[in-house]
Amino acid sequence: MLDVLERNLFFVKEHVGMFKAANNYDVLDPETGQIILECREDSLGFITKILRFTDYKRMTPFDVTIRTPDGQQAVRVKRGISIFRSRVSVYDENDELIGTFQQKLLSIGGKFALLDRDDHEVCMLKGKWTGWDFRFVDGEDEFAHVSKKWSGLGKELFTSADNYILEIDPNVPADNPIRQLIIAAVMCIDMVLKE
Repeated sequence: MLDVLERNLFFVKEHVGMFKAANNYDVLDPETGQIILECREDSLGFITKILRFTDYKRMTPFDVTIRTPDGQQAVRVKRGISIFRSRVSVYDENDELIGTFQQKLLSIGGKFALLDRDDHEVCMLKGKWTGWDFRFVDGEDEFAHVSKKWSGLGKELFTSADNYILEIDPNVPADNPIRQLIIAAVMCIDMVLKE
């Protein structure tokens, strides 16, 4: 696992554009504003590009690579066509499967089960229907929190609907693959639940 994933605080900023079909994000250090990860959807098929401008956008497949600014892959997130609920595969820096997300049907606000490579549930991503507030939980334990609000430095940056902060609990071990699953899931919140 790359050292950059050992951090506990990430600022995610979506690239915006009028005629944008691809999902592209920058992940910054909220203290310095320095780009620490880039999330790019490099290869889109022609039909997928067209469908991204329709009501079928939520159903389209995606393949997003999260890499360091120098091009080293940290995580890759991939989904095929989604009809009723999404099942997203997550790969590590060597393109080996580390886990999946399974969207829960009929959940208010959005819900994903984060599963390890053996399909055992690691934690649950739960959202509130009233806004942009998501938590990674296992029972009473909270592993991470994603929101549009943050009380730290640079909080004025967090006013756009396309920007949010990820805070991973410091008790999550630095080398635990759940960190890769959490980073990947943050990209899926926007692409699967909030588009």
